[in-house]
Amino acid sequence: MDDSERKALIESLIFVSETPLSVDRIREILGDLPRKEIQRLLSELVDEYQRTPRGFTLVEVAGGFQFRTRPEHAEWIRKMKKIRPLGFSPAAMETLAIVAYRQPIVRAEIEKIRGVDCGGVLRTLLERKLIKIIGKKDVPGKPLVYGTTQKFLETFGLKELSSLPTLKDLESLGSPPSSQSFSTLEAAVPISEPSSKKEISESAGDPQSHGEITENPIKDGDCLSKEG
Repeated sequence: MDDSERKALIESLIFVSETPLSVDRIREILGDLPRKEIQRLLSELVDEYQRTPRGFTLVEVAGGFQFRTRPEHAEWIRKMKKIRPLGFSPAAMETLAIVAYRQPIVRAEIEKIRGVDCGGVLRTLLERKLIKIIGKKDVPGKPLVYGTTQKFLETFGLKELSSLPTLKDLESLGSPPSSQSFSTLEAAVPISEPSSKKEISESAGDPQSHGEITENPIKDGDCLSKEG
């Protein structure tokens, strides 16, 4: 099998995958193809799609690769699909930004930064699977600890958490160093799944870690009302 055939095979796998397809998963499926060879072929494919005027492109996002429509075509895609962009309230964007940059973080720390109760907002973000409960902090009361999910990376078009813009990046653009620096942009629509994600956001700050975390016995959708 030559390179063109391998690329075509990899394209078909990515096309039918409902989530971004990782190099490891591609290697698992193909079996005899080395990881470095898969990475080379993917890199060439990404470059080929960027250089040609097609209606969609191949991007590395959320730890894998995914076909997405071009952001500049969002207006026409919305007309065809007759759907509205995924909206976030300022409170939700603020809370999500804090979790993204400060994770792992507990509810009390989020509320100290925001100055208001955020139980309802956290519940909404959990329901949208943009954040998850990753454990309990090893302090009195064992408060739940939150972090972002793979869906967060996919929704906001991020390769990994380190792809988030740093405080220095945003200051160079004149943006304020706060969670409100998330600015809504038109996003590409994943080709291989329903057109439900329509925004990319950017924020400010630097990721920080907070204390010891015990193993999480709680699923993403569990109620927060009895949180410590």
